Amino acid sequence: MTRYELLLITLFFAVTTAGQADHPGHAESARLKIVFTGDIMGHDSQIASALASGGDRYSYRSCFQYLEPYFSGADLVIGNLEVTLAGPPYKGYPRFSSPDELADALLEAGFDILITANNHALDRGDAGLKRTLLQLDRRGILHTGTFRDSAFRQRYYPLLLEKSGIRIALLTYTYGTNGLKAKIPGMVNYIDTVLIRKDLQKASLAEPDLIILTIHWGTEYERTENNLQQEIARFAFDNGADAIIGSHPHVVQPVKGKGKGDLVVYSLGNFISNQRSRYRDGGIVFEMEVVKNTSGTRIARHAYLPVWVHKPVTKKGTFFTLVPAAIDSVTSATLQLSQEDFIRMRRFLTDTRMHLWGVEEAEPSWMDQP
Repeated sequence: MTRYELLLITLFFAVTTAGQADHPGHAESARLKIVFTGDIMGHDSQIASALASGGDRYSYRSCFQYLEPYFSGADLVIGNLEVTLAGPPYKGYPRFSSPDELADALLEAGFDILITANNHALDRGDAGLKRTLLQLDRRGILHTGTFRDSAFRQRYYPLLLEKSGIRIALLTYTYGTNGLKAKIPGMVNYIDTVLIRKDLQKASLAEPDLIILTIHWGTEYERTENNLQQEIARFAFDNGADAIIGSHPHVVQPVKGKGKGDLVVYSLGNFISNQRSRYRDGGIVFEMEVVKNTSGTRIARHAYLPVWVHKPVTKKGTFFTLVPAAIDSVTSATLQLSQEDFIRMRRFLTDTRMHLWGVEEAEPSWMDQP
């Protein structure tokens, strides 16, 4: 039995206490909170910051420390790993390879699953693809979207997860890999309607309670989804997908739909990166609560947490820290945000709420519900 199989079995049979009754008169509900983050990037300045943070080694611990309490309340945390862990020489754009310590920090922060199907999956070729998967395996982080060979894909895709009595099928695809192609036996999932239909049919055979499709698509820096994204979303829903989570544009795009069978997040934006211009200096963490009882399974609630990348400069160097964008001025001062940074963070928060809510301001809170 492989280590990957042991990881899946551990998650598949994890059992938590049954939830409260969903509605009066209904049987006890099983509940599952799933959290998705946007693009986990690794620009040159982030690599330099990690070295400054760790002294004689790399450390990304400070990047995620303020989100750990939130992640600890989720049953599954899923992120888009938009770098390779291909080993040195470490490099940012355009051919990303981040230190393995990034994976250590993601594990410590609470990530359970990393999506590897994106346009940077082959930045270091087939060797980089395989080493990335190996490093995630060694740390007990599940992954899907790229595969060391066709046999692995056949056996472990779609990725089936079961926790709290709820079974999830997770599928993922990318529009491309920057013109690079995997060398046999390595594999990358590309957006192909024939393939997606076939994979959705295979997923349905496992009788999951929810089929989630994550997808790397759209136009970079465009804040509204394009026609092709809409067409692909309709196709996926027509063929059995229950929810769609998008990435790639590096800015937040609309959240549409109400629940199972039509809920689509077109783009979560950046999670952690060195992109600092307006709309790109943050993103949303998206949360959905899945409820299952005798009446069936539904997405009972969804919400989003706007997060902003704080980049303080100290005598030791420049650092990266993710903070909830809705923190008030008192908390901001405690975290040593300058007045200029506080204004930029609040601008990102307002931009995001205007885009997703259509309102300029609302009471700051950890979670916003469209």
